[in-house]
Amino acid sequence: MKPLVEVHNVSKRFRLRQESQRSWQDVFIHLFRRERDPAEYFWPLRDISFTVNPGDSVGVLGPNGSGKSTLLKLITGILSPTMGEITVRGRVASLLELGAGFHQELTGMENIFLNGSVYGMRRSEIQERLESIISFAELGDFINTPVKHYSSGMYVRLGFSVAIHTDPDLLIVDEVLTVGDTHFQNKCMDAIQLFREKGGTLFLVSHSLDVVESTCTRALWFDHGRVQADGDTLDVIMQYRNRIAEEENAANPTHMALELDSSKRWGTGKVQITEVEMCDDNGEPRTTFYTGDPMLVRMRYLAQEPIASLTFGLAIHAQNGAHVTGPNTRTGGLEIRNVDGEGEILFRIPALTLMEGAFVLSVSATNAADSIMYDYHDRAYPFRVYPGRSLERYGLITLGGEWRWIPDAPTQEPSRPADAALVSDNG
Repeated sequence: MKPLVEVHNVSKRFRLRQESQRSWQDVFIHLFRRERDPAEYFWPLRDISFTVNPGDSVGVLGPNGSGKSTLLKLITGILSPTMGEITVRGRVASLLELGAGFHQELTGMENIFLNGSVYGMRRSEIQERLESIISFAELGDFINTPVKHYSSGMYVRLGFSVAIHTDPDLLIVDEVLTVGDTHFQNKCMDAIQLFREKGGTLFLVSHSLDVVESTCTRALWFDHGRVQADGDTLDVIMQYRNRIAEEENAANPTHMALELDSSKRWGTGKVQITEVEMCDDNGEPRTTFYTGDPMLVRMRYLAQEPIASLTFGLAIHAQNGAHVTGPNTRTGGLEIRNVDGEGEILFRIPALTLMEGAFVLSVSATNAADSIMYDYHDRAYPFRVYPGRSLERYGLITLGGEWRWIPDAPTQEPSRPADAALVSDNG
C-alpha cells in the first residue's frame, strides 16, 4: 500500500519584505541604480523528508516558528514548496485557520455546502449528512446567521464538524482546536479517536504534549525548519523535553548564592547559608528534573562562632503555594554538633516523586530545639519537574504503587496469587 503522504527533500523559502521607499526621489534613484539591493530570504523549512502511511496517527511538535504550520500549508496545497516534492493521496480534510474556506457573507448553513464542496463532496452527500453536521456543531439558530458574526469558538465548531463528516482519508488539524470550550474540545477528541479506530490517518499539530501523547502513535519534532526526531511518540516527547530542559538550565542560574531581600530571608545570622544548589546524581547543578530522577540539594554554610548543635532543613512548595514536604536533619536522624566555620550539608532524593510542574525550594538553619532561626531562605530557589516516562499525570506526587488485577477473584483474598498481574505506576 502506497503512503498517503510523501515528502521528499522539501524546502520552503519566503522573501522578506524590503523597506518601502520614502519619497519619489528615492524611487527614481532606485530604478536607475546598477546594483540592486540583495534580497533577504527566510527558510521556515529546510530539506524535509518523511512519509505518512494509511492509519498512521502523527503528532507534530516544536516551538513557535519551527515550521509546523508552513508544513501543513504545503501538504494541503495552500503553499508550494520552493524545492522538493510532496505527494498526497486520497481525500484530505484540514482545519488550519479560523474561517478558512468560509465566505463571510454566507450563513453557516450555506457555508456547510460551500465547505463540503471544497472537500470534494457531492451536494447529495452533504445533504445526507447535513443534520448530523448541524447537530455536532451545536450552533442552534446561529446556523442561519452569516458567519461574519460568529465567535472564534463558533468558527471551530462549524469547521471541525464539516471536516470530520467528509470521511477523509487524511485529517489535518492545527492548534485551532484549543480555541473551543472544554466541552467541545472533548467532543472533538472523541470524534478523532473514532476516526482513528475506523482506520483514518491523522496529522495533528499541538503544543499540548499530553494531547499528542494520548492521541498519536508517532511524533515528528521540528525545530529551526528541520526534523529533529521522528519515531515513537513517547520517545520523541522525551527528546523534546530534554531539549527544553537543557535550554532552561542554560538560561537559569544553577549556582545560587543569592543576596535575598528581607521578604525572602530572615534569621539571626549567627549561622548563614551561603550557597544553595540543586544537582543531578552526578553533582551537576540544574533547575529541571524528571519524575523519578535522583535529586541532590547542596547547602554551603558559615558559622560565625562555635555552635553546639544545628538543624538544617528544606521545604518544597508547589507553584500554587501547596506545601509538599519539609524534611530536616533532626527528623532524618543526623546529629550536627560542635559546628564552627564553613561546611556543607547534602540531602539526596533517590527518586523524585514530584509530578510535572513548577516548584520552589526553601532552606533553613536552626538550633536543635528549633526555637532559634539562624537563617531562612523562603521559597527562593525555583525548579521545574517534567513527567519523564511515567504516564501518571494528576496531583503533586506519584506514590509509586502497584496495580493488581485478579480476574474471578474470590470474595476474600487471603494472599496474593502467584499469577496476579502487577503493573507499577512508574513503568
